[in-house]
Amino acid sequence: MPTSSSHSPTPHANGASAPLWKLLQGTASVVAAVRSGRSMTALLDAQPPALRPGVQALSYQVMRWWGRAQALRAQLARKAPPPAADALLCTALALCWDESLAPYSAFTLVDQTVHAARQHKDTRAQAHFINACLRRFLRERDALIDLTDADPVAQWNHPLWWIQQLQHDHPDHWSAILTASQSPAPMTLRVNQNQSTVADYLAQLQAVGLSGHAVGEFGIELRQAVPVSQLPGFAQGVVSVQDAAAQWAAPLLLQGLDRQAPLRILDACAAPGGKTGHLLEICPFAQVVALDVDPARCERVQHNLDRLQVQAQVMAADAARPESWWDGSLFDAILLDAPCTASGIGRRHPDVRWLRRESDVGQLAAIQARLLKTLWGLLQPGGHLVYCTCSIFLEEGHQQIQTFLQHNTDAVFLPSPGHLRPQNSRMSPSVQDNQAGEHDGFYYARLQKRL
Repeated sequence: MPTSSSHSPTPHANGASAPLWKLLQGTASVVAAVRSGRSMTALLDAQPPALRPGVQALSYQVMRWWGRAQALRAQLARKAPPPAADALLCTALALCWDESLAPYSAFTLVDQTVHAARQHKDTRAQAHFINACLRRFLRERDALIDLTDADPVAQWNHPLWWIQQLQHDHPDHWSAILTASQSPAPMTLRVNQNQSTVADYLAQLQAVGLSGHAVGEFGIELRQAVPVSQLPGFAQGVVSVQDAAAQWAAPLLLQGLDRQAPLRILDACAAPGGKTGHLLEICPFAQVVALDVDPARCERVQHNLDRLQVQAQVMAADAARPESWWDGSLFDAILLDAPCTASGIGRRHPDVRWLRRESDVGQLAAIQARLLKTLWGLLQPGGHLVYCTCSIFLEEGHQQIQTFLQHNTDAVFLPSPGHLRPQNSRMSPSVQDNQAGEHDGFYYARLQKRL
């Protein structure tokens, strides 16, 4: 968003506009709900259409700098104000603490934050307090920031346990991972090879004034994100939006298998359907069963498959309870994109780091182990299973698979990518994936069942 004067509206793509103070109110409400344990995605979807684009942009920035904001508020007021006022105060601090990152001038943000406080019943009584804190911050900015620099949560904007886990798991790369997680993710497309090629689609983009570059075998990284309605052929399934690292799943599962055969494939945790669609794009004769435990998420899978003009058997079922859905026929290939902490996708979902608790890692690892054990029994001898998570914690990746191999002597570990660290163009690319462009953090392991 551009720098704005005190009461200038924020422009939106649909031509509507909203005063900054209203956007700050909406952002603070989202922030307060995240602090109570709710996902930001659903909260943003519930915002009024006229406010949603601006609130989304501000909320993402606030979540990226939430550690710094909380540390600054602690310096300004040792005792936290009531939750609604605290959320609004920390929202303003997250947005204006670094002038080079601020979407508006600091004075504009302070003015509009105080105005927002006065306009809402839950914060009106705290408006004077918020004004005093923010005016003091403007006067003492450098000293206050220096005081918070010693706090690792303020410095890295992740919970302390998360930072310590990365230091343990990735001692040589933890700081690069945290730095990458702070940068906004690019918009990456996957070209449907049944309808176009990467080169041809790049030309189509250029024809409508858009630009990007090829990443990997199927991908295009756009120079600038746009609504999908502006993408040529999106509604007809020519392209899908999918992170570059997520595009590795389908080709890795099918590697070494006959793509022209009617392979029986299970996508065990399929929603929202990106990997399911990719499987069918590159293996059109496959018989794919796509599961998700949530019926609403299954509807989203079906919607994506319909857009791509491919077919799968979509079922609302728990992959860990095959007695409720399995017909007894073994699968040639199984994709297990397991539930995880999502520690690798902080660029796209900066609220995740604040929603997760340290105990979640072990609890999710137990679910992953149960799924692996159960689904291994549904795989044909000679068949392939790809285990993946969008996590960079070893307990959900390397350690999980090492434990599985120790207990399953009929499993052969095939050449696999392993842990892919979050990558952005402002960092030196890692050796293993320097052709993949910017991407999220993932773990991939490919296993084969002995004949």
